[in-house]
Amino acid sequence: MIIDKMNPLAITIEGRLYRVYNQYVTGEELKHLANIPLDTELYLAVRKPFDHELIENTARVNLARPGIEQFFVKKKLHYFINENQYTSYKQWVSGAELRIVGNIPENEDIYLLVDEGWQNDFIEDNELVDLARQGKERFYTKDRECTIYVNTKPFEWKKRIIRYEDVINLAFGNINVSTSYTITYSKGIHPKEDGFLVEGQIVDVKHKMQFDVTATTKS
Repeated sequence: MIIDKMNPLAITIEGRLYRVYNQYVTGEELKHLANIPLDTELYLAVRKPFDHELIENTARVNLARPGIEQFFVKKKLHYFINENQYTSYKQWVSGAELRIVGNIPENEDIYLLVDEGWQNDFIEDNELVDLARQGKERFYTKDRECTIYVNTKPFEWKKRIIRYEDVINLAFGNINVSTSYTITYSKGIHPKEDGFLVEGQIVDVKHKMQFDVTATTKS
């Protein structure tokens, strides 16, 4: 049923007032209205002594029935990126998600502020952070610092990936077609912190990553 546009139904989701023109809406529609992820549990506040009602995504709710006033989520976590507050409906968030939410460019790294006297945590894109720990997590960014070592020689590397050919060029200045190359790396990004880099491959780069390149003349 469509409500008269002169008299829409007023509901509250997460403390914010919305006006709805349909008498029946689904849990999915309510979440879309309030920008709540679909995998987050949404509840209808019910007066005591009854329990609050879980609204499934496919459930249809009659907004015109008495007592339909306020919807909420139980799990809502706040955190900061560069002193700007954000809200997560998930306990765990990845570095890549933080980068998207905070609109963080690729040439900046993300750090988690920790207690005084300890080194702040560098957050990799594939790393998960627990937002449910005591206190509100505070993240900050700074220009990317990345020194890699190729055959023990340090190089500044600004890109987030490096190619097989790039490593050889750093090691020897150019690629000789009459030479075969073997590249191993260590101190890389979890879960594959070490391994081989072969022709045509790329690998994600982190600060202080090490590469060893050997050259063998083709017979």
